[in-house]
Amino acid sequence: MFRSRRNALVKRLWKQRIVLAVADNEAVCKMESHQELEMKSVVHSVLKRLKEAQLEALVQAVESHGAEPSGCVLVPRGDLRLGRRTSPPHVICCQLWRWTDVWQPFELKSLHWCETANEHILICCNPFHWSRLYKPESPPPPYSIYPQDLVSPKDRAPREPVSMETGGSNQYGSYRSHPPGDSSGQFLPQPWCTLAYWELRCRAGRLFPVHKNGINVFYDLPQGNGLCLRTLTGGTTRESVIRSRQNIGLGITLWREGEGVWMYNRSQYPVFVNSPTLDLPNTRPLTVFKVLPGYSVKVFDFEKSKYYQIVENAKLPDGPFDHNAVRISFAKGWGPNYSRQCVTACPCWLEVMFTVAR
Repeated sequence: MFRSRRNALVKRLWKQRIVLAVADNEAVCKMESHQELEMKSVVHSVLKRLKEAQLEALVQAVESHGAEPSGCVLVPRGDLRLGRRTSPPHVICCQLWRWTDVWQPFELKSLHWCETANEHILICCNPFHWSRLYKPESPPPPYSIYPQDLVSPKDRAPREPVSMETGGSNQYGSYRSHPPGDSSGQFLPQPWCTLAYWELRCRAGRLFPVHKNGINVFYDLPQGNGLCLRTLTGGTTRESVIRSRQNIGLGITLWREGEGVWMYNRSQYPVFVNSPTLDLPNTRPLTVFKVLPGYSVKVFDFEKSKYYQIVENAKLPDGPFDHNAVRISFAKGWGPNYSRQCVTACPCWLEVMFTVAR
């Protein structure tokens, strides 16, 4: 009975694989068939070593396409032979269920909810615990920081996030004069970022402070926690806004890792982002980058932001500029290459304001 249960789970997983369309050429069809048989043999040998609970977690992740939370699926590190090449098990699983064109481990980045980021013996082969690593076509050049040019963070007062669109700070008011607290009156630490959700030029809901290392921003889901945008909608009846809301779906995940902040696109549509630290110093206006579904990108670098502010040209005639804010639009881009020239023309977008030392 237990063997038949395991076999049924393995068959369900194999059925969910991404099947590539092949040409009518007989030789090509035979080659594809041979490769698929090799893949099937390797994958089945890995899956049959998993415990039933691990197989169930993998089935849950694959069949829900990452919509339902699922645990890590651990296998020993070490490359597996697939024809004339070898690949790590997590790369093969990502090829099978997410991206057929992924070949190397450096193309992938583990997501913050994966518990095996620092594991040296085992590796997680749950494909929805990984993302594709996005790199802008023209990344900024290397930079260096000279300690004598920077004031020690210990000597700086924390900077409250202020929206460049509203000019208002977060809903707690002054952090120094009115420390925030929860319903029990306990002190809460300063949030590392604050989120503002916008529909065109109108902000929907209050500012949302983020204290945990990671936060999900989604439209409407029956499970999970984070910022649910459906509860913040501004009540507009404009068709473009309503359509864009429906496309947000699983939305994005933001998480702080070391001295940087990463964004993972969980939705089925691209998201568009601009950030001071994704561009060269003194760049105006900021480049808008298109991040495809399944990709993650380092949207903000705290150390690079400090350096950029040191080397900035004070004579730039561009008016107010927030060095510590990122803007993310769901499904719709803006800028010179789009019909929308500014982010306030986008139907649904997010402003992320980081709390940094002044």
